[in-house]
Amino acid sequence: MIPAKGYAAQSVATDLAPWNFERRELAPHDVLLEIAYCGVCHTDLHSINNDWFPGIYPMVPGHEIVGKITQIGSHVKKFTTGDLAGVGVMVDSCQECDDCQNHQEQFCQVSPVQTYNSMGHDGLPAYGGYANNIVVREEFVHRVSAKLDLAGVAPLLCAGITTYSPLRKWQVGPGHKLAVVGLGGLGHMGVKFGVAFGAEVTVLSTSEAKREAAKALGAHHFVVTKNEDEVAAVKSTFD
Repeated sequence: MIPAKGYAAQSVATDLAPWNFERRELAPHDVLLEIAYCGVCHTDLHSINNDWFPGIYPMVPGHEIVGKITQIGSHVKKFTTGDLAGVGVMVDSCQECDDCQNHQEQFCQVSPVQTYNSMGHDGLPAYGGYANNIVVREEFVHRVSAKLDLAGVAPLLCAGITTYSPLRKWQVGPGHKLAVVGLGGLGHMGVKFGVAFGAEVTVLSTSEAKREAAKALGAHHFVVTKNEDEVAAVKSTFD
């Protein structure tokens, strides 16, 4: 087993506190990542508090992970030691069922293994990124450029992919009119991606105070949804 240390909630009634634990040994397709940064997502709080479904405790949260690969399994082909990499909300799947073969591992018919609050195929709990290291199957590891600020990369593994994925799926680009509802953690990334892809971007917000921030991110238009006239003016104008 691989020694690890992190922050864990021992039960739904306890706060996060330092905890020493062990990671599983590397399987042939696994990598060991030394964690440099892990973003904080509100999902982590929901999970710790059992807001959605019963938690697996002790729980080490964290699914916006970035760091350096320090060890690789014998069959790993995509990475080598020293590579910078990121990990999101999944760390393993069977890789054999129809869904996995079609790159839909989140629907794995055996069991998709989430980064934490999930059971691995070895029967051991998965522990997340509020820690100094993590073991992940290479298919769920993403290469990170050394030119990027690693602290800024970490949130892209959740908030970033949540907005990037649908925009790419629907091929949003020049000629499209994109509405982004809200300018929070997800919204500001949706604006930046939409602008970068060449779309005409409008931010819909309840707060006039967000107008300047939206424009600074590149939004072309801003609508205060509490203003009925502004809403009426853009009705049925978005793709």
